Amino acid sequence: MPSPLGGATGEPMALDDYYADFEKHFWNSGEPGFWKLERQQTFKEPGYDSWEAFARGEWEESLRLLEAGRADLEEYHRKADRHGFTTRRIRVVEEPLSDYMQWELHALRVRNESGGLIRVLSADHVTRFEADGPLPEIYTLGSQVLYQAVYDEDGVLASGRKFTDPELVRRCRRFIADLYDAGVPLEDWFDDHVAALPPPGRQAQA
Repeated sequence: MPSPLGGATGEPMALDDYYADFEKHFWNSGEPGFWKLERQQTFKEPGYDSWEAFARGEWEESLRLLEAGRADLEEYHRKADRHGFTTRRIRVVEEPLSDYMQWELHALRVRNESGGLIRVLSADHVTRFEADGPLPEIYTLGSQVLYQAVYDEDGVLASGRKFTDPELVRRCRRFIADLYDAGVPLEDWFDDHVAALPPPGRQAQA
């Protein structure tokens, strides 16, 4: 089966332009809200204090910093609620977990507990869509816009692509929602697959 983008390439956006455009549209999403698909198993997030600590091999500090950011996340999701929408994401996961994924699942757990709804889906559920390569990192805002995050070879966010065709936005939102419906609530998956793991043995390289 084909990728949900169906060959569409969208409008390339430099990173600063993408950030500004996303911010403008995000708080006006309205329902059906924000839907995000995350597929890639390793990223680098320079500038994010918890990831920076993880990349240095400071596991306990990285977890402490995630907790320190909880209040801001709670306010972020209360603001989304005041603006009349909910955020949802489906996280595709391969096991054994990459070191990055182990850290990210801790980060997502805090986000989930702060009001951002997250489910997990094993990679074998999406392989039928990946004949032409891994699923894209995409997210929809309301009914008006779809973005694709574009990463460089090191896994650092490099740019974005914007799509505004209403039918494409609807189709991709439905695709993400179907995967979300098939997923396991993060809190349950975390308890079974992540909570008992020792700290990662191989840290990311900053």
